[in-house]
Amino acid sequence: ITSNLAMAIKKEKRAPQTLSRGWGDEITWVQTYEEGLYQAKKSNKPLMVIHHLEDCQYCQALKKAFAENEEIQEMAQNNFVMLNLMHETTDKNLSPDGQYVPRIMFVDPSLTVRADITGRYSNRLYTYEPQDIPFLIENMKKALRLIQTEL
Repeated sequence: ITSNLAMAIKKEKRAPQTLSRGWGDEITWVQTYEEGLYQAKKSNKPLMVIHHLEDCQYCQALKKAFAENEEIQEMAQNNFVMLNLMHETTDKNLSPDGQYVPRIMFVDPSLTVRADITGRYSNRLYTYEPQDIPFLIENMKKALRLIQTEL
């Protein structure tokens, strides 16, 4: 009887929800904004914060493009502290032009939110669409360059 019970329990087990939430399972993700700030300062890497919602079609489309892009995945894993959030933080610097999703912001290791690293859209400065992946890659490189030139 116990082996049947164990089999039934095993079948019900689902794969654990990773912190990646589909943005890249090979990337090491931090759990909280506070942890991200600590890791950025400690590692001297920029923190990349992705705000998104599960039921947002624009977020889902961006997530798919982000997860499929090898260059982004490699840079995110090796050169950034990564955080994806499905809720707002208390840091109002992370929503300089409003609380919308998807929204990607960078925080440098001195813990300065880089409001100067923006996307292509004047009405939502920090949003990206799937076709903006090359632009996002450029902004990731810009965030890395600023560490070398400004810090």
